[in-house]
Amino acid sequence: MPTASRLVAALCLLVIAFLVSSMIIDNGEEGKSYGSFTYVNMVLGIVCGWVIMGKRAGRGWTAGVNNGLTGVVALVFWGLFVQGTYEMFSQAMRHRFGGPFEALLAIFKIGVGYGEQLLTPEILITLGIGAVVSGVLTEIAVRRWR
Repeated sequence: MPTASRLVAALCLLVIAFLVSSMIIDNGEEGKSYGSFTYVNMVLGIVCGWVIMGKRAGRGWTAGVNNGLTGVVALVFWGLFVQGTYEMFSQAMRHRFGGPFEALLAIFKIGVGYGEQLLTPEILITLGIGAVVSGVLTEIAVRRWR
């Protein structure tokens, strides 16, 4: 059921996904084509905000901040998983793996490699502040537009 809290949560995580994706591209390898990296992460932000954060809104301010942290952690997890899976398929089409099990393990290895790019102070600060702000804004939305 669409509610204002789901919409606000989705928009907040969309903005976080856009900002962090831009930071990753700026800090990444020069000359590397990122394709639809930012757009995929923004769609994941909308989905995580709508499904995960939106339905948990309205339980108080502390729960709201925790809700924001949960939404951002889910966004990071699904972003790493989806981007790792995409990269695995790209490498599999070039016959880089000896078998299907090796390809499945590569998803997690690639995801961990991408996760290392998130360990810069500006990205961690953006994720932390974004989580708190999105949780608080979602809580305000559920209280204002019941």
